[in-house]
Amino acid sequence: MVKPEDQRVILDLVTYPGSAPRGTPEEVLRHFGADDGRALGLELLRGGAVAERDGDQVEMALIVADRFGLSPACLEPLITLCSADWHHAHEGVVSALGTLRSPASVRALQHLADWVPDYLDYDDSRAMGVKAVWALRRTPGPEAEEALWGLLASGSGDVREAAAKGLRSRGVSESEGT
Repeated sequence: MVKPEDQRVILDLVTYPGSAPRGTPEEVLRHFGADDGRALGLELLRGGAVAERDGDQVEMALIVADRFGLSPACLEPLITLCSADWHHAHEGVVSALGTLRSPASVRALQHLADWVPDYLDYDDSRAMGVKAVWALRRTPGPEAEEALWGLLASGSGDVREAAAKGLRSRGVSESEGT
């Protein structure tokens, strides 16, 4: 479980426009008694965030994982978080899956491209869905291309447009799908 003092140390890693981070990765490792930041990110993701179903811990785990790098072992808990409605960090999850570029994440990314959580209902530009499409675009394999075709047929306007661009970036013409 991430305590308030843990959150403070983690949040000190965050940079804001026009300022440097207040903390260092070394301070985070020292605070948690860890020597491997990637392993720490995975531990926070699995242990606190997913196991305890704690939205704040999801955000803290994503900050640590982003700063120290994602290990392939993060894939499973990230995929679990895609369909969880108890947190508000789905865009961060999309970014993390986009970084990992694993064909195993295709179904989860397609879900996030189509789904609009209640807390994002106001977003007419469908930013999370478009980010999920861009993550699919960077994901190798025929499954990702198939997902892009599916989104081209069923997604919202912005998601369809992103899917069309994603297919074109793969050298595929939209007319090939008809």
